[in-house]
Formats: sequence, C-alpha cells, structure tokens
Amino acid sequence: MHIGGLRTAMYAYFYAKKNGGTFILRIEDTDTERKIEGANEIIYRTLKDSGLIYDEGPDVGGDYGPYIQSERKATYMQYAEQLVKNGYAYYCFCSKDRLEKLHEQGHTKYDKACLKLEDGEVKKRIASGEPYVIRLNVPLSGLTSYTDMIFGEIKIDAKDLEDNILIKSDGMPTYNFANVIDDHLMNINCVIRGVEYLSSTPKYNLVYEGLGWDKPMYIHLQPVMKDATRKISKRMGDSSYEDYIEKGYLGEAIMNYVALLGWSPKDNREKLSLAEMQELFSLDGISKSPSIFDEDKMRWLNSLYIKELSPEDFHRRALPFYEKVKYLKGYNLELLSKLLQSRTEIFSDVGEKLTGFLNSFDNFDLSAFDNQKWKTDCAVAKQMLPQPIELTDKNFDTLHDSLSTFAEAGGYKKDMRERRPYELVGTLDVYWKKGEMKMDRPLLNNPDLFPTSEVIADTLGSAFVVFEDFIDKLNKHFTGIGMEWRYYNDSKAWLCQLLFYG
Repeated sequence: MHIGGLRTAMYAYFYAKKNGGTFILRIEDTDTERKIEGANEIIYRTLKDSGLIYDEGPDVGGDYGPYIQSERKATYMQYAEQLVKNGYAYYCFCSKDRLEKLHEQGHTKYDKACLKLEDGEVKKRIASGEPYVIRLNVPLSGLTSYTDMIFGEIKIDAKDLEDNILIKSDGMPTYNFANVIDDHLMNINCVIRGVEYLSSTPKYNLVYEGLGWDKPMYIHLQPVMKDATRKISKRMGDSSYEDYIEKGYLGEAIMNYVALLGWSPKDNREKLSLAEMQELFSLDGISKSPSIFDEDKMRWLNSLYIKELSPEDFHRRALPFYEKVKYLKGYNLELLSKLLQSRTEIFSDVGEKLTGFLNSFDNFDLSAFDNQKWKTDCAVAKQMLPQPIELTDKNFDTLHDSLSTFAEAGGYKKDMRERRPYELVGTLDVYWKKGEMKMDRPLLNNPDLFPTSEVIADTLGSAFVVFEDFIDKLNKHFTGIGMEWRYYNDSKAWLCQLLFYG
C-alpha cells in the first residue's frame, strides 16, 4: 500500500472515529488490466499492522458486503440501466477506430453521436451481440457547483465535462461509477479522495441526481509529492508501507510522519501516537498545498521512537537486521545493541552504516602493540588483554588492586605510581568547579586542580574498554570527588583504546 493511499485511509479513519462513524474497507478492483496477484492481502496486512483497524471489509464481513467491487458486477449494471431509462445515460456502439478519428480531427471529447439512436435500433444492436458501453449524458452547457470541505465552493462549466463511460464493453463498471453506487448503498456520507477529482466531481453528482439520491460531503486532498514536480506513485516504484518496514522503520513512526504530510495539529507537535492524532484531527488542519515526502525527516522521527524502546525491545527488533550482516557473526550482539541504540535512525543502520568499521580491523597495524621499554608485543597483548577487559567490567570499584594482582600473577611489568598522570590515549575534556580546564597533558599533574594519581589509577587502570559502558562509572566517580566532566571521541569507532596511568 503506497504512502498516498495510506494517508487517505488514515484521514478517513480519523474522521470516521472522531465523528462516531464506521471505517469500511472496500476493494476497488474494477480495472482488470491493473490487477496484481496478492494486492488485496497487502492492503489487509498494512491496515492492520499500522493500527487502522476497519470495522467492515472483505475479510471481516459486515452488513453491506460483498466488499470487493468485482463481486458486485450485476449491481452496477442494474443502476446503469436505470440511468439510461431516466435520461441520464445512453448506450454507445462507437468503435475504437471512430474514437481515434475524432481525436485526430481535433475533438477533445466524445461528440454524443450515439445519443441520437432510437430505442429500437439500440435493442436490435444489443441483441445481435454488438459490443457497447454505457455513457453518462452530461449537459452541453450550464454552470454546476458543489461545496468541498477543504476548498469551499467549486464551480465547473458543463461544456468542459465529457460523457464518461459508466459500464465498459466487458460489462465491468468504471472506477468512478462503481464508487458512486457503492458509496450510496453502503451509506457513505463523506468521500475523501485526491484533489485530481475536484473538477470531475460534478459528473458523479449527476449520477446521484439521475438516481434520486442525496449527495455526500466531499474532502479533496492535495497529493504527496516526491519532489516539486512529481507525485509519489506506486506505478513509478516508490516505496510502500511494507517497503519502509523492511528498511527498518517502525510502523508508529511511519504513520506519524505520513499523517503530517498535509495535516498539522493546532499545537504543531511533530511526534504523535495514532491515538493522539485521532484525538487532534480536524479538517481545518488540512493543507491546501501539496506536501513533499522527505525521507530524512522520517528517519529523524523514527530515531525518536527507537530511542524510547527498552533495550530488550531494541535488541529483539534489531536481531533480524544483524542476521543479514555476515561480518557480525560471532559478535556479542546484546552488547552491540546497547552501543547502537542511541545512534540508530532505522534498524538497517546496524549494518554497514554503524558497524562497517569492524571490517577495518582486518588491516590493523599490529606493530602498535610493540614497545621495547615495556617488553610488549602483539603476542603478549593477545595473551594478556582478555583478562583486564573482564576485570574492567566486573571489578571496576577495585580495579587498581585487581590489575596489580593480575600483573604480579602474570609477571607483567607495572609501574603505575612512578609515571606521570598526564600520559593517556584518548580525548577527555574535564571541567573543575573552580573553572574550565582542558585536560590536555600539562595540567594533569597539578594536584590543586585534579585528583591524585592514585585516585585516577584506582578508577581507570589500563585496558581495552568498551567506551560506552565506561561512561556511567566514570561519571559516578568524578561526581563523587566534586568534578563535572564530559568527553569527546574523535574516532569513528566506538571501541576505543584508553590508557590511563597513575
């Protein structure tokens, strides 16, 4: 179900529920050439998944079924014949060749040639099996008007209207004729549709008049545009609701954004639940101008919904997207979810956009582990790093003693208390209550401005750490010793090597 159709359905749902009405799903499939296998099921799934639960429809039943127009063929013919009898329609036997010649001769509409046929000739030609259509008999002149609830009074000159076909040569009704009949028979009193029907509505009103029926209220909506000149269209391959779900958007965010394409609440809020939008919906909030679909804006809105998910829910929803990324196999995905949630706009981001840097570790320069003074190399680092990482996670409050014990047990050199406290890798901005100070090496050995080297060593130690998990613990420590601080990480990776020495 494409975005424009979803928005129309949403506004119809809001209007019906706000006014104590019934929301009905009707499948309009009279154009047999455009039928797509499985299209009905997509509509059922989309409406249910998006929260637009219909009260009546093909798969739920109701008092006015069947709700699929192709199953109501006999009904339409009955009313078309009634219009012929009342003088509002007529049989037309013109061939395709004749119609093409009219067009070549400069005619902009049908010339009513078959309107002049006698009843006897019409019956004879029908009986012989000659193909025919039934056309609406539009007056040649005269001003007609009606009121649209968005655009006000609409006036159209009858000379600009054509005798449209009501029943095609295969016996199926045209889309517009079927809608008029069904709207009346299903007690639809408000018609919401695209603005492209604004000028042709008088023809549909002529059908209501010809059958002696009351006309409904009309609400015409401006289109959703792809850009300044092109409408969003499923025929042009533009994404549908389910396409965006597959990309990793949340249904709530899609509905929220689509609702704001042509409507805005009085308080101008942007993040709204379906229930809130239903409560706030009013016709005076509908725009008379087209709206441009901005996927970047929808991504931003979706990120707000993602941030509100519980960590468990985020991880559950992210799992199908992790599974599509081969290089993530073997990683701790729960830990990855904790790191990624605040950065994720749509769930497909957890692939290359947010974790692609992990592939770059294949070309990591292992010579960075070589240090002759400290007698370390890649082999030593590979052997010793796993346990300090575990100690950082489990023994943070006693990290200094734990690292000392680990170093002694493994025979590793430790010289934390002899080294100056400004030797570190990483970027931290520290703010002392007496004033701002950038922790950029030289100020760190001033005891009046910064905690002692023993406190720093006891808090931080030396290890590969997952930066995000570290922050809360660092914050608690610095707050406890009377400091305010914040950090900047200039690396594109989130697994940062931070080396702090006391």
